[in-house]
Amino acid sequence: MNTEKDFSPLTPNIVRALNDKLYEKRKVAALEIEKLVREFVAQNNSAQIRHVIQILATEFALSQHPHSRKGGLIGLAACSIALGKDSGLYLKELIDPVLTCFNDSDSRLRYYACEALYNIVKVARGAVLPHFNVLFDGLSKLAADPDPNVKSGSELLDRLLKDIVTESNKFDLVAFVPLLRERIYSNNQYARQFIISWIHVLESVPDINLLDYLPEFLDGLFQILGDSSKEIRRMCEVVLGEFLKEIKKNPSSVKFAEMANILVIHSNDLIQLTSMTWMREFIQLAGRVVLPYSSGILTAVLPCLSYDDRKKSTKEAASACNHSLMKLVTPEDDEDDEESQTKSSPPGDGTPSKKEGDLNGKSYLRISTGSLIYSVLCSSDRSAVTLDLDGIVQVLDRHLHDSSTGMMTCIAVLKWLYHLYIKTPRKMFKHTDSLFPMLLKTLSDESDEVILKDLEVLAEIASSPAGQTDTSGSCDSSDSKTELHIPGGVTGVQPVVTDLSPSTPSMNSYFYKFMINLLKRFSLERKLLEMRGAFIIRQLCLLLHAENIFHSMADILLKEEDLKFASTMVQTLNTILLTSAELFQLRNQLKDLRTQESCALFCCLYRSWCHNPVATVSLCFLTQNYRHAYDLIQKFGDLEVTVDFLMEVDKLVQLIESPIFTYLRLQLLDVEHNPYLIKALYGLLMLLPQSQVFQLLSHRLSCVPNPELMRTVEDPKAPVKDKRLPQPHIDYSELLQHFDRVQSKHLEVRHQRAGRSEHPDRKL
Repeated sequence: MNTEKDFSPLTPNIVRALNDKLYEKRKVAALEIEKLVREFVAQNNSAQIRHVIQILATEFALSQHPHSRKGGLIGLAACSIALGKDSGLYLKELIDPVLTCFNDSDSRLRYYACEALYNIVKVARGAVLPHFNVLFDGLSKLAADPDPNVKSGSELLDRLLKDIVTESNKFDLVAFVPLLRERIYSNNQYARQFIISWIHVLESVPDINLLDYLPEFLDGLFQILGDSSKEIRRMCEVVLGEFLKEIKKNPSSVKFAEMANILVIHSNDLIQLTSMTWMREFIQLAGRVVLPYSSGILTAVLPCLSYDDRKKSTKEAASACNHSLMKLVTPEDDEDDEESQTKSSPPGDGTPSKKEGDLNGKSYLRISTGSLIYSVLCSSDRSAVTLDLDGIVQVLDRHLHDSSTGMMTCIAVLKWLYHLYIKTPRKMFKHTDSLFPMLLKTLSDESDEVILKDLEVLAEIASSPAGQTDTSGSCDSSDSKTELHIPGGVTGVQPVVTDLSPSTPSMNSYFYKFMINLLKRFSLERKLLEMRGAFIIRQLCLLLHAENIFHSMADILLKEEDLKFASTMVQTLNTILLTSAELFQLRNQLKDLRTQESCALFCCLYRSWCHNPVATVSLCFLTQNYRHAYDLIQKFGDLEVTVDFLMEVDKLVQLIESPIFTYLRLQLLDVEHNPYLIKALYGLLMLLPQSQVFQLLSHRLSCVPNPELMRTVEDPKAPVKDKRLPQPHIDYSELLQHFDRVQSKHLEVRHQRAGRSEHPDRKL
């Protein structure tokens, strides 16, 4: 054994006792070593002291024999006790062999090593701080030790080390952070608990500013927050809560930009609320600094907006994030890079070029110190922060395409698009062609709220001056399957005007494209037209000028090849025109036909309304063209009278009894000047079978006073006068001819359709 070697100045008795299997014998040897080392200290004999420590380390603590290792450990502890305040001079020699024993396979030996290191650290106190990293590394391993005694011993040593760090102002945080960053990714629960406890301690020390280094280990903290242990999650929440308090107190020293992406990454169920809470504070405190990360933030935030009450807190935090982020986007974000650079960097001001913050064409922030982040927050130089518009639009578009997107999320997406078109129209119109098809498809959504927001976006696209192009064709989609082509020679494209009032917004090149595609969608989705058509058109009349809506749709329907759809669409538009409160002004405009513009609108509507004979008559009633209405009804005898036709006449009679046609009913009192109105109503009566509606109209006509005055035979002495003279701007004979031509086409198509049903194999 070791007794054959020369261990002087250790006596043979000390050596023998150190190798003994009994703890009492080893303890006696330790007392002898302590006495011996004290003598060397008194003699100031450092060489002998180092010699003793070296023998105890190499020949005992690092020996192959377990009892010798135990003796070496207690001997090193005795040396430290004997050295007292001078132990700091020999700490490396004392600590290294003890830490090596932390990895011993024998749990008793690991426990003795822990006990020895406790004694060494207790004596040295603050002198151990230069060796903190190796001590922390060793302790982090013992924290996950399977033996309860070893774990208990390590906890005592851990508390002692925390006390020393807390009371000292010489802790080297810069050297410690890399180790912390490495150890924080441990998956062991005890190791995680150990790490969290140390972060909590360091964060509470006034002289240690851990906040500066938070980006280094925040990702690891959020990973620990997702631990399966409730206790560990609670500890982590406390630590994160303390950091958030510090961030609120000292926002100028916080590296928001470096931590923004970390928050975006962590958005699973377990840690989502904390992530959203942090993100909300970051956006409110850092402002535009987080704009480059806005697409990632939206990716995390938007799905949370559709949560139910079980995740109410997360939903509210996400909503606050979304609202705050939206407010950061301003009209200045619509400026070109050159314009922004010119405004923020006048010639000769010494401001560095924006290219210094550009990597592969993408803007980024070089933020490494608290003072720099403060300057970014307070500086008027906005060019350092770039709105990631392309990234935002990509995220929003992805959510629109996802059929699983919740209603509130979808509404938020549409609010974002509307906001971006308001604040950054020039840049947004570069994305319009890609967004347009999906915005049209969203009109088929089940939610009225979603449709309303969608219409707001489409209306803004159609009326924004930024959307004007040289030719309307330039904004057409190449997908001919999903849109109608602009008919040649149409007159419905509205010129761009400078009046931007809500009642008459300017129409741009996208307006006509919108109308074409909307009608195409109604054509392909008859259920959409049936269920939501009136709702959509009425809302558009509120958002855009009703005259523009009806004028453009009438122009497009004039060239519609699907005559059945054209008739159905005209019937829908006519019902809206006659019954909707939103169309009050347009009805008044058409009622008197006092201006050339109103006459032009009537003629435009009339030509398309000819697809539906009853609608055409009702338009004539609305515009008080009673003689022309009578002429049209006379032609009804040549038309194919179907059940649907009679049902439309039925509805028209009921409309005549509605408040909208009050003026028409009152005109029945003036028989002398309104003979053609009465004749037209009698014409409708003659068309109807003797039903309830027949009785309704018959009763109304029976109330007309002085039937004798209904004579229309011309008497030179007493000519019959129609109060409503023909409008000089309208060629009524040409309109009648147009009506005949359109109805001839409808008759031909109906016969062709009937022929196909009789002969299934026949191809036309």
